[in-house]
Amino acid sequence: MPDAAGCWGPEPGADAVVKAAWDALAGVMDPEIPVLSIVDLGIVRAVSADADGRLSVALTPTYSGCPATNVIVLEAETALARARLDARVSVVIAPPWTTDWISDAGREKLAEVGIVPPPQSGKRALTAPDEVIACPRCGSTDTRQISRFGSTACKALHACNACLEPFDVFKCH
Repeated sequence: MPDAAGCWGPEPGADAVVKAAWDALAGVMDPEIPVLSIVDLGIVRAVSADADGRLSVALTPTYSGCPATNVIVLEAETALARARLDARVSVVIAPPWTTDWISDAGREKLAEVGIVPPPQSGKRALTAPDEVIACPRCGSTDTRQISRFGSTACKALHACNACLEPFDVFKCH
């Protein structure tokens, strides 16, 4: 799991402009999962200021073909402009985003709305045996995957055999 500093907020000792940018970005919600900010989702890769005080913000989409990328960039630019910050937002796709970059607060928010957060196990989870998924409604582990494709490209659709509730599971990647 990444160190919290620099992944979900400014590095220790960051100047006030960089801190203000992180604060502004923390108010930008992911358009596909609006309970998560782009900071909690871990797609804000870096915020830095040059000698003239101009900010550079690097965003890494959850995957390179994410249909929400342009909307997220526009929302980030708008939030920074509203905070009266001179910033350039760019998209960085390497190294690729991983679900390990979702903050603990983000994982809690996903669970609160019935989306099972991905395990914090890094890329190993892509080739590991299927994990037991507990139903977010009743807690039963008697669940099954209905479809590898859920309400967004980042999620799979599952169902609980005990309470019959369908639910999303955030895919590990």
